[in-house]
Amino acid sequence: MIKAEEIINEKKSKNLTDLEIEYFKANKNPEFKKFTDSINLNDKILMKYTSSLMQCFNEKENCKNCKGLENCKNEVNGCFYKPIIVDGNINFEHKTCKYKNKMLHDIEYVKNGYLFEVSKEVRNAKMKDIYTDDKNRNELIKWIIKFIKNYKSGKQCKGLYLSGNFGSGKSYLVSAMINELVKDGYKGALIYYPEFLRSLKASFGKDFDEQFNYVKKSDLLLIDDIGAENISAWSRDEILGPIIQYRMDEKLPTFFTSNLSIEELEVHLSESKDKIDKIKAKRIIERIKFITDDLKLISNNNRK
Repeated sequence: MIKAEEIINEKKSKNLTDLEIEYFKANKNPEFKKFTDSINLNDKILMKYTSSLMQCFNEKENCKNCKGLENCKNEVNGCFYKPIIVDGNINFEHKTCKYKNKMLHDIEYVKNGYLFEVSKEVRNAKMKDIYTDDKNRNELIKWIIKFIKNYKSGKQCKGLYLSGNFGSGKSYLVSAMINELVKDGYKGALIYYPEFLRSLKASFGKDFDEQFNYVKKSDLLLIDDIGAENISAWSRDEILGPIIQYRMDEKLPTFFTSNLSIEELEVHLSESKDKIDKIKAKRIIERIKFITDDLKLISNNNRK
């Protein structure tokens, strides 16, 4: 490598351009020199692109200490300029950073996921954040990991009826699993069931049909906190029953979380305001048992 000082001092005799001088000056910075050396092209080629290389280097340095998109100092927010070598020639393009990629993944989730009145914690649940120190969770976590593996491989999978005490993390664990699969492009719906019913009852026409059909036909569905709703013949026979029947026929995995055991849910479903109807309640429970595995989670109350 020619020394930058020699190039600058002999500018007139060698008739160098300002761009070439700029390149050798920039190479006095050892970090910039490491950067250009890593590109594996000779100086004669690189010095033609001094300005672009300096932008690439500076934006790469900016990314090192960046805390998020709101702090991005680069020319294009959430991107960094990068040299690309193709057949011995150098090109430049913008690449998205990790923060921009996360934002794009979140947008993709919005496209593929339907969220209805679930908490922020449940909405953002992630597999990597699952608390694993509680041994009471081991069986459930193993079930979830197995389901993800089998579902991704195209195997026919049962859903889950997960009961347990308040605050044990039932909703978070199932939501984390569905969120993981939604990232891969599957359609998922997470609904807080009592509020979903109230919304459906207040809606009509197109709004009703859109909400009901998306939930009914989604690849993956979590009906969260079933058993906490005020039961009626309408909610049982016109909403819950058809959803479960459709999903059973189409073999779409369905997940339920509840503070009630499946036996207690049967009693709950039979007791509408008008009358007790054990036959219709039993029919729904039989379908839930057919399409799900029944697991219990008794754990510490994490909401205290």
